[in-house]
Amino acid sequence: MSPIVLAFIVTLCAGLATGIGSLLAFTATPTNKKFLSLALGFSAGVMLYVSFVEILVKAIDSLSIASGSEQKGYLYATLGFFGGIAIIALIDKLINADHGNPHEMHTTKEMDDPELIEKHQLLRMGLFTALAIAIHNFPEGLATFIATYEEPAVGIAIAIAIAIHNIPEGIAVSIPVYHATGSRKKAFWYSFASGLAEVVGALIGFFILLQFFNDYVFGVIFAGVAGIMVFISLDQLLPTAQRYGHHHLSIYGLIAGMAVMALSLILFLI
Repeated sequence: MSPIVLAFIVTLCAGLATGIGSLLAFTATPTNKKFLSLALGFSAGVMLYVSFVEILVKAIDSLSIASGSEQKGYLYATLGFFGGIAIIALIDKLINADHGNPHEMHTTKEMDDPELIEKHQLLRMGLFTALAIAIHNFPEGLATFIATYEEPAVGIAIAIAIAIHNIPEGIAVSIPVYHATGSRKKAFWYSFASGLAEVVGALIGFFILLQFFNDYVFGVIFAGVAGIMVFISLDQLLPTAQRYGHHHLSIYGLIAGMAVMALSLILFLI
């Protein structure tokens, strides 16, 4: 098999693992708020842990290498991190200006009414999460492709780790979309599509950006994505999980999400 073909296949398999996570949308009804609270907390735990422990650390390492200084690398990564938060906060504000504030507290009756704002908030949350994961997956796709092309064994190992990560990330997209729309099909396809960004990253990176892609670009992108994912977790996922009246379940889900990501990293390092 051609090294290029193998690299694309490995990258595709890693990216589409988000679809596995999205299948969990089939396991609960849209009215099961306990499951929703637990799942949103789980999603927040996944995104917070992977942002601080993996993505931001990689950004600091890349920028330290590029700048030749750990202090500069940390500084640039910090600026990128808060830059990502600023970008997603601005997008959130612009959307809310047109559609009202989705973060206002509402009564239990409003939460049970599919015609009111809760459904719109959950859908927006799912779309924001899909966007953040897609951006995250873009450089991952490039990294997986290049590693597999240069050294198949290394690339496949990276792809397995990324695939494990992408399964709970698929949950983060599919759960809010499913509970907002009641459509398993939409929940699956939004999650599935966010994983396609890995293949897009491989294609664009290989044919267009490869000559410009360096540690600076990689580091800034990863730092920004970490900021975006942290903002989504704290501004949307956790508040919504707790608003459904199951505080402890959302925290248990948060810890479980962190544990799953931690285990995936441990398995990859062993």
